[in-house]
Formats: sequence, structure tokens, C-alpha cells
Amino acid sequence: MFLDAKHVLIVEDDQGRKEHILDAPIYSIGRDPNCDIRLASQFVSRRHATLVQLPGDDGEYQYRIVDGAPKGKPSSNGLLVNGRKVQAYNLRDRDEIMFGPKIHATYHLQEQEAEQARPQNYDQTVIPMEDWDSGAKD
Repeated sequence: MFLDAKHVLIVEDDQGRKEHILDAPIYSIGRDPNCDIRLASQFVSRRHATLVQLPGDDGEYQYRIVDGAPKGKPSSNGLLVNGRKVQAYNLRDRDEIMFGPKIHATYHLQEQEAEQARPQNYDQTVIPMEDWDSGAKD
């Protein structure tokens, strides 16, 4: 068995609640229709934030959220993570991100044990020992 991490961003905006499974190296967040994660609010910049995947030493990865576009200007209203204004922040499980009034997201890192794939013809039949016939002859 090994651990399998699932990165999830749950966004709540003027259009309701949306769950985004994160696995790409970069995501743009904002009200621009071309953003990967679109936020519906007049209080959010067109390119409000960027999520960047950072590789770890163990083959796993984490996400960093950065205010504004990667090579552009910061957002107009800024970015709050857990109530603190940040320019960039390495996300941890259950971090709360505020993009503007009533526009927020929660980051979840779900680690679960995953079984390694078994061959399709793998047989899990269990035969009680008392039913075994040793086949030994005296």
C-alpha cells in the first residue's frame, strides 16, 4: 500500500459552490473567462491569483497560491489566507482563501491509502484449513 494525495480547491462565489480537483502544474484564478478557475464576482480581478504546483523531495507535490498573474501585477483587492494578507503562500490542508467579499475557497489535501493494482486474474479465494485435503497417503 502507498499514500495517494488528492488536492482539492472548493470555491464559493456568487454562482454557488464548485469543487476543483488539482493536478495540473499551474492554474489561473479570476473573473476572466479564460481563467482555469473562474470566480463570479465584481470584486475579483480578471487575473486575481495563480496556483503553482511545487514538487517535493518524495515525489509528492504541494501548491503555492500567488497574488495576481505569474508575471504580471498583483490583484486589486489582494489575497487573504487564513485572515492574513499574503503575496504568496504554500497551501496546507484546510487553508481558507479570501478573494473578496463573499468570495472564498478552502484548500483540502486528502491523503488516503491506495492499494497497488492487482492483476485481473488475481484470485482471493480463501479455503478454510479444515477443508484442505493433504493428499498424503500412508
